Amino acid sequence: MVEEKMSPVAARTRPEIPPISAPPFQFRSPSLSRSDMSPRTPKSPLASRLMTPLASPVKKAIASVQIYLEEVGQFTKLEPLEAWLPITESRNGNAWYAAFHTLSSGIGVQALLLPLAFATLGWVWGILCLSLAFIWQLYTLWLLVQLHESVAGMRYSRYLWLSMAAFGAKLGKLLVLFPTMYLSGGTCVALIMIGGRTMKLFFEIVCGPTCNVAPLTTVEWFLVFACTAIVLVQLPNLNSIAGVSLIGAVTAVTYCTLLWVVSVTKVRPMGVSYDPPKAESDVARVCNILSALGIIAFAFRGHNLVLEIQGTMPSSTKHPSRVPMWRGVKFAYLIIAVCLFPLAIGGYWAYGNLIEDGGLLNSMYKYHEHDTAKALIGLISLLVVIHSLTSFQIYAMPVFDNLEFRYTSNMNKPCPWWLRSAIRAFFGCLTFFIAVALPFLQNLAGLIGGIALPVTLAYPCFMWIMIKKPRKYSAIWLLNWALGCLGMVLSIILVTGAIWSIVIKGVEVRFFKPK
Repeated sequence: MVEEKMSPVAARTRPEIPPISAPPFQFRSPSLSRSDMSPRTPKSPLASRLMTPLASPVKKAIASVQIYLEEVGQFTKLEPLEAWLPITESRNGNAWYAAFHTLSSGIGVQALLLPLAFATLGWVWGILCLSLAFIWQLYTLWLLVQLHESVAGMRYSRYLWLSMAAFGAKLGKLLVLFPTMYLSGGTCVALIMIGGRTMKLFFEIVCGPTCNVAPLTTVEWFLVFACTAIVLVQLPNLNSIAGVSLIGAVTAVTYCTLLWVVSVTKVRPMGVSYDPPKAESDVARVCNILSALGIIAFAFRGHNLVLEIQGTMPSSTKHPSRVPMWRGVKFAYLIIAVCLFPLAIGGYWAYGNLIEDGGLLNSMYKYHEHDTAKALIGLISLLVVIHSLTSFQIYAMPVFDNLEFRYTSNMNKPCPWWLRSAIRAFFGCLTFFIAVALPFLQNLAGLIGGIALPVTLAYPCFMWIMIKKPRKYSAIWLLNWALGCLGMVLSIILVTGAIWSIVIKGVEVRFFKPK
């Protein structure tokens, strides 16, 4: 040990720092980054304070320890496992990368359903509920960014691992594993459906009515989209898809803006009304309201990726990752707000209660196909396809990380390239199979939103209380308990209402028959 060779003077001047042995899922990341493993010249005067002459190797060892102490702040047991997994394999992320990933995952086709919620809630309650949900989820997002490094010497780079640290290993897995994997896998299935159908629409627009080429079936378009996504998911880690996420962010903002601008500027369809739809009974009306709230909750679904995105950044005591991460998140959510609110308000103004079940894109195509340039409709369709492909990458990454973690933890070595490629190809084929087998999943947005709601609005509040341990009955303690309990109650109500609505209205179940 280095300390055994120090002089008494050096021992007295050295600060007492207790060693901490972290679990395998709580590593201090900078020293694991491959770019940070190169030796650096120390600037600390620690070595000059030593009274006894030391050999050169010992001086280098002390200098390395001092550099590590300046960066990390305390001793942490480090494992190579973190550097082998797709999310934390590269630690050179920054605020711009965080903004790209957050934008690509935080906005998209789920936002096109917001006018449906407004059709049930009306102007006042629609705007109020959307505003409250936006503020609420932004607050819980801030909690997650702060909790990423809530304990000195540890980093929680996965939502699941933070939950296990807060609630315990068994309860943490029980509460979070299914919702987060369901969000990742379910979103990828939905993206195959949306991307495949939009590919079909784009082909019909480009080919035109006089085209002699035999069109592909919907299943074949699903296959085309899935194969393209499987090729793109071969990119090794989360940082390597930063450019892909940038393309996704640009395309998402562009087609969202084009959709509401076209809808607002065109003549409204005949018979547009803003009166809430008449329900057969009070129970049906309550179910419609709960389904609308579920759609709003489903519009904010990127919290299961926040810790993973922050895990791609370098971090030290002087420069914690939460600073650039929050800077990138603020920029991204400013853009998201500029897109979401015009989409919901403008789409509802343009179509009212005539809004199609598929959302704003289907409504625009139905009512303005003949008075809108084909090139513009084709451009919007192409942008939707590109964004769906880019979103597939970032939502699939936690699944890849979890599967590779099983291999690396058991074999104690990195996953070979051929196995990594096979895992990703298998996931792509599995999501394609589910998209073909269960094409009606897209009609369950309210139910999905209710299931995913605790991950976004409730669990971060409880995790803050369990890990930070604020003073009992303080303002932050009361706020987090109130929001957490309200989020859980709301989730139960939304899931119950969505199931009841499905029972009353029914869902057109078509196994292996996508339209």
